[in-house]
Amino acid sequence: MTITAKASLTPSQTEEIDHVALDEDYVLTASFVEKVVDASDAGDGLKLRSLLEDLHPADVADLMGFLTAEHRTVVVLWLPPDLLAETLPELDDNIREEVLERVPHLTLAEALQELDSDDAAAVVEDLEDDQREKVLAAMPEVDRAAIENSLRYDEDSAGRLMQREVMAAPSFWNVGDTIDHIRKQGEDLPELFFDIYIVDPHNKPVGGLPVSGLLRAARTIALVDIMEPINAIAVDQDQEEVAYIFEKYHLISAPVVDAAGRLVGQITVDDIVNIIQEENREDILRLAGVSDEDRGSSVSEIVRGRVPWLAINLGTAVLGSIVISWFEATIAQIVALVILLPIVSAIGGNAGTQALTVTVRALATRELNSSNAARTFRRELAVGLANGFVLAPLIGMAAGLWFQEWRIGAVIGMAMVLNLLVAATVGVLTPLTLSRLKFDPAVSSAVFVTATTDFFGFLIFLGLASLVLL
Repeated sequence: MTITAKASLTPSQTEEIDHVALDEDYVLTASFVEKVVDASDAGDGLKLRSLLEDLHPADVADLMGFLTAEHRTVVVLWLPPDLLAETLPELDDNIREEVLERVPHLTLAEALQELDSDDAAAVVEDLEDDQREKVLAAMPEVDRAAIENSLRYDEDSAGRLMQREVMAAPSFWNVGDTIDHIRKQGEDLPELFFDIYIVDPHNKPVGGLPVSGLLRAARTIALVDIMEPINAIAVDQDQEEVAYIFEKYHLISAPVVDAAGRLVGQITVDDIVNIIQEENREDILRLAGVSDEDRGSSVSEIVRGRVPWLAINLGTAVLGSIVISWFEATIAQIVALVILLPIVSAIGGNAGTQALTVTVRALATRELNSSNAARTFRRELAVGLANGFVLAPLIGMAAGLWFQEWRIGAVIGMAMVLNLLVAATVGVLTPLTLSRLKFDPAVSSAVFVTATTDFFGFLIFLGLASLVLL
């Protein structure tokens, strides 16, 4: 595919581009994506740039997900460095890795200088070793050192999440000193900051002051007289713990301190929003037994992520079949039981999943701990029992009328109540137990819950049938 520079667009062509990129739901329109594809096929770089230069980086990243790898290769070469820089952190992981392979290292080095240190480090982390060395070598020493320092921290730690650019003021300054300093700094200021951190002579934060509070105060007021308490984040703190602190205390930003308590960076709410979304997405995917997939994932990657859990599910399904085989003689005499077995399995599995989902969410948000675990368990048992008493008469009457045998209705009604109690029990106790054993309850719980409800559901139903009907 050859890229050629075409003449500048006419006013009518420019007008045609306007207002077609996004629909009323802020989703890229099919017509706009088609325009990008056509320009890419034609190698029309100037039209591509005109189409893309006014898009928000998040929309450019979204567009990349709709394009083929071949089209992405063309589009990325025509993105202005500042737009490329802001787009890279927004891309799905697999797409970003692919795009980074196509960008010349000098272009990438220039683009990374436009980013805060945390975003730049996230991009550099995805580079191959040889490309990373070339990109870092082409960057100014200050920017390179900031990225290398960030990469020294664990991937999911506050140190990796933080940006090193931070606005700090010594504790002996007043409001006027701080405002004058901010004005003199100009472009050296962090691109985005909400709070000014007041530090002592050892560079340890002793308080914080919102920018709005600074602007409202008189110039002669000392910072220590109007500063507010801060929630300092340890540099090695897990990002999920950091997100919890932000959510609980309604923070917009927070200082990050090293082991000695010295200020080394800050975390802002925009980073936390991404973390919360990422953690929620992981939990949802794990509950379904799938890995983290995006639009750039290949068929082989998706299969490798799903097959192991399907294999485990296959093994647990065999346990249910074994239980059924124990009552082969009963089933041979009363064929109606086979027709009713899927009802027992479905209701028990769904009820268990409901209890499981609520429990996993409560654990993730820390609404559930040892102090209220017993109360939560009793509540779910009561819910299971109530659901059973509501559903049992319905299925009991339906089965009795269907097969003209009231005892079959009674058996499945009793089995329904007992199985819902089992579902509530395993739906709560399984994630609690896994959490106590330091396992992620979102990863393994669903398999255990499904296997247990099927096993005991079949055992209860067929066992009661053997006792009552034979």
